[in-house]
Amino acid sequence: MSLRVLIVPDKFKGTLTARAAAHAIAHGWGRERPRDSLELLPMTDGGDGFGEVMGGLLRARPQRIKTTNAEHHPCHATWWWDAQTQTAIVESAQVIGLATLPPGQSHPLNRDTFGLGKLLRAARAKGAQQILVGVGGSATNDGGFGLARAVGWEFLDANGKAIVQWTELHRLVEMRPPRPRASGRITVAVDVQNPLLGTRGATRVYGPQKGLRAEDLRLAEKCLRRLATVARRHFGRDFAKLPGAGAAGGLGFGLLAFLGAESEPGFELFARHAKLNRHLRAADLIITGEGAIDRSTLMGKGAGEIARRCRVRKISCLGLAGSLAPALRRNQLFSELRAVTDLTTGRRAKANPAFWLERLAARAARHFQAGSAAATQART
Repeated sequence: MSLRVLIVPDKFKGTLTARAAAHAIAHGWGRERPRDSLELLPMTDGGDGFGEVMGGLLRARPQRIKTTNAEHHPCHATWWWDAQTQTAIVESAQVIGLATLPPGQSHPLNRDTFGLGKLLRAARAKGAQQILVGVGGSATNDGGFGLARAVGWEFLDANGKAIVQWTELHRLVEMRPPRPRASGRITVAVDVQNPLLGTRGATRVYGPQKGLRAEDLRLAEKCLRRLATVARRHFGRDFAKLPGAGAAGGLGFGLLAFLGAESEPGFELFARHAKLNRHLRAADLIITGEGAIDRSTLMGKGAGEIARRCRVRKISCLGLAGSLAPALRRNQLFSELRAVTDLTTGRRAKANPAFWLERLAARAARHFQAGSAAATQART
């Protein structure tokens, strides 16, 4: 019995883009089940790969710009442009991504989001009336301070002196907006729902992943708290408490406060533009996946949301991962979970990720043959 299979993976962080993962899965599955009809729909939740996926969905054309990375070193970055709808698609990780920096050669206190602001200015100069910004994967923790400076905001201390480094924000007393303020709608695709401050905030939850040491946390939190306090007084609104304000080291906060952006979960943005529900209704089996399927997968990340929608529609959902948390071997969402680390070591898998993911998909297909009829009937 042939099946209609929808392959909709997220990126395998640090090894495969969502598109590369989809092709690896399709090659492995198709080799074992050549009669199945395969549809590939690479996914994004707002992190690395956001531009490629959303650019493909909107048929936007890649653009190149010279800007600066999180350390203010010159770099080239790609963004995407759809002239018909005047929509720009921006992936923050292209400019200030942690993956773009040599490991261990800089400190997050010396990084900021200034280079991303230059890219947004270029998009507006092109005529963008709508900008979609994916913020995941950043190397920064500046609350969007650098971005704000790049688009014309001024930050002053008690003596009226300009503050140009985010680690001096504890001296902030006044902010001055650019004149005139830029127009156009900005939608921030956030991949987490954390606020800016506190134990669940940007600094304490994600700062250590970017290299902040225990002794750095107090200063970083102090600076972002002062930025939030002055911003609340300036705008008459507390943006720091909004879900997603803590995304990308507070870049979510910066976009919301200083550029008037609106936030939306990255997966929901993808699902709407991809017309995901229509694709799900047409499939007998869904294959999704990401680099690590763990507890966070079930807390709003793309693969978990795919599985949740499948369960509601009574469609079988197979999850493939680089690694799998043991506690998730038995779960209520996925019909089945498999991991590359069931076949080889994590080190070998990362050295040749497409090869091992293809092998994992092929093994899943061989095992699935005996239950294919039941999978089709699960929808009724």
